[in-house]
Amino acid sequence: MRRIDRFLYQKERPFWERMLLFPLYLLSLPYGGVVRSRSFLYAVGLRKPKRLPCPVVSVGNITVGGTGKTPLVMALAKGLRDRGISVAILSRGYGRKSSSGTLVVSDGQNLLRSLEESGDEPFLMAKSLQGVPILVGRDRFKNGRIALPQFRIHGLLLDDGYQHLQLHRDLDILLIDSQVGFGDQHLLPRGILREPLANLHRADLFLLTKVESLEACQPLEEKLRRIHPSAPIFHSHYEPLGLIGPHEEREELHSLKGKRVILISGIADPSSFSSLLKRYGVEIADELIFPDHYPYKLSDLALLKRQSQRADLLITTEKDMVKLKRLDIAHIPIRALRIESKLWEEEEFYKKVIEIF
Repeated sequence: MRRIDRFLYQKERPFWERMLLFPLYLLSLPYGGVVRSRSFLYAVGLRKPKRLPCPVVSVGNITVGGTGKTPLVMALAKGLRDRGISVAILSRGYGRKSSSGTLVVSDGQNLLRSLEESGDEPFLMAKSLQGVPILVGRDRFKNGRIALPQFRIHGLLLDDGYQHLQLHRDLDILLIDSQVGFGDQHLLPRGILREPLANLHRADLFLLTKVESLEACQPLEEKLRRIHPSAPIFHSHYEPLGLIGPHEEREELHSLKGKRVILISGIADPSSFSSLLKRYGVEIADELIFPDHYPYKLSDLALLKRQSQRADLLITTEKDMVKLKRLDIAHIPIRALRIESKLWEEEEFYKKVIEIF
């Protein structure tokens, strides 16, 4: 199965496809005008970002979905904590039941809100991160003002913060999928760009994600250096840590040896999920691909049960598992793949981040 939105991620396309997408190109013109106007107002000082009295690190992207923001935010929060710097995470909480107000999802020790109230990614972070408070809400400045007196923290991490110009940040980390790059370099809805490539200049550093080899990254790195030569470029990849069951039972990845599995995912980039497992020699019988942030329903349970009869095991992502656990999956052989974002130049990366604290 293939989601139609992945069609937009192609880097090159024949003439007939470009003509087919021409109406979307026309729609991208007013979108681009709005984005450029907004950026211009902040650049010339006609609109000013609000400042919080602490260091603020933003992790974001310039393309839609799938660059690995959540795994990197989790790794960064852990890495800073291990280096004696405590932070809280501010997230918009995409897909949560109510988008109004500020909610404390976790105080760093206790999970305080439900999946529906939090959104899937903040809920996953809250379950996984000890000692890291997590707040959701559209107004990150307000969220920061709530977090600072309530928790003993040194700074704040903005999850998906590159476009949140209304809040000043001391370090802008821009993530770029090394496999996809910028697609065919068109703005939404014609392409995958949330902003023009010229706006890459706001980034303080680039982090290329899902890297398999430095050689394959060279064309993308050359493009980045032409646009923003002073920004350092770092690299990362996903590393599988093992399998997690519905009741948090743990299994090693080698337990999949000799088993036929079916993948279940509702994430922005399902191809990275399947390719990661294939690299570790997992035999994939089929893939069921749902939209990103898909809210699994009771009606999906019958489908999962049917699919489980065709394979030894169903494998999903941790983000999907937190939603699937609301269903009665106790008798379905299903596990989530736990992954971690691994930095290739870890010490140099953290040296750059810690400079602002």
